[in-house]
Amino acid sequence: MSENAFFAAFFFPAAAAVLVFFMKYVSAVLQARVRLGQDEAYREIAKNAAKAQSESAAMLSSYGSTLAEIQSRLAVIEKILKDVE
Repeated sequence: MSENAFFAAFFFPAAAAVLVFFMKYVSAVLQARVRLGQDEAYREIAKNAAKAQSESAAMLSSYGSTLAEIQSRLAVIEKILKDVE
C-alpha cells in the first residue's frame, strides 16, 4: 500500500503540472488564432477604406472638372448677355 501512496504522491502533482502547462499552451495557440483573425479583419477594413477613399478622390476630381466647365460656360453666357444689353 505504501508503494501505491508513494507513486500517487508523485504522479498526481506531476500530471497536474503537465496538464497546467498543456492548457497554457493551448490557450496561447487559441489566442494567437483569434489575434490573427482580428488582424485579417482589420486588413480587410483598411483595404476597403483605401478603395473607398480612392473612389471618392476620383469622383471629386470629376466634379471639379465639371464645375470648371460649368463656370466657363456661365462666363460665356454672361458675356453674351452683356453684349446684348
